[in-house]
Amino acid sequence: MSDHHAPGTGHARHAAPLRRMVARDRSEPHRAATPLELFFDLCFVVAVAQAGVELVHAVAEGHPGRGIADYAMVFFAVWWAWMNFVWFASAYDVDDVPYRLVTLVQMAGVLVLAAGVHRAVEQHDFSVVWFGYLVMRAAMISQWLRAARCSTGGERRTAVRYAAGVALCQVGWVGLLLLPEGGRAWLFLVMAAAEMSVPMWAEWAHRTSWHPRHIAERYGLFTIIVLGETIAAATVAVRSALDESHALDELLPLAAGGLLIVFAAWWIYFSVPIHEHLAFTGEGFLWGYGHYLIFGSAAAIGAGIEVAVEEMSGKAHISTTTAAAAVTVPSAVFLFTVWLLHARHHKRGRGQLTLPVSAALVLCCTWAGEPAVLLAGLVCAATVAVGVAVTARQARRAAPPG
Repeated sequence: MSDHHAPGTGHARHAAPLRRMVARDRSEPHRAATPLELFFDLCFVVAVAQAGVELVHAVAEGHPGRGIADYAMVFFAVWWAWMNFVWFASAYDVDDVPYRLVTLVQMAGVLVLAAGVHRAVEQHDFSVVWFGYLVMRAAMISQWLRAARCSTGGERRTAVRYAAGVALCQVGWVGLLLLPEGGRAWLFLVMAAAEMSVPMWAEWAHRTSWHPRHIAERYGLFTIIVLGETIAAATVAVRSALDESHALDELLPLAAGGLLIVFAAWWIYFSVPIHEHLAFTGEGFLWGYGHYLIFGSAAAIGAGIEVAVEEMSGKAHISTTTAAAAVTVPSAVFLFTVWLLHARHHKRGRGQLTLPVSAALVLCCTWAGEPAVLLAGLVCAATVAVGVAVTARQARRAAPPG
């Protein structure tokens, strides 16, 4: 058995047979996402896509309340499974053969979860989703127990607490299979709170050595994946409408507005070096948990564009205003949440108000009729332009004279 690997590029290409699972250095230089982590993220594309499809169907059929509630529950399951792995890997990725094999088992669980999304939403049968979580949780518990075996003191207590908390929560989710349908929503709220309490309880014993730059990169990569899924979903919706002989000039404003929103979302999210803030503050929990709204709203934008296309095509049983809201509401949530978690830490003066004001303007576009999505896209594009101008002006003021 060899000691924990030294930082470098070699460990990402050649896994050692076995290493001690000890915590990595939080200040390790040049820490980047590994090919295994990127592969892991891609498995979640399927689950995110399934959640979006179910949201589109519910809203297009005139059941937005039920659709949003189901989407919130399913997306929480997807996001939380991803979160569990990301923060563990940032602290304990030893990249040996057992670590890789257990991670592949977790990925299999993700695919089982994705396969059960339709059944959970349409039939309220959570057995497949629960089994997918069981597979992922069994793998995750084994990882934490392995970390505990190689640790001492507070670090060991933290690893044991994580393993115990994850196991107890998995048992609690059995209620989704046993309770009557009316009680499942309440169970979800209780269990979601319990799930999010586990890391806070575990970290109380000893703070895990997650890497700020690595975590910021992992979250950024998942944001790109979600936005990419949004573009893919919107493209399929527009193509289907064109195949049904709908004129391009009718779809072009909607498609252009949707693209402007997605492009602006990418620009706005990556405009600040958030790892610097994470490295010097204790806001890891707020920042990490808050991304549920960022990821969820980003994915919902694509679903909203699909709904708007279906309404324009006459296939959705909703009003134009409702179809517009399916795009503008998640777009506004995205803008406001990115400001709350990112931009407010780096903007000064009037620049602080750009994203909150833009979020309010995007919401106002909901009542603009057919051009609503295009107008929302133009607001988002203007937001980027204002942000660039403000940043350039601040840089000029900060530059030394001469």
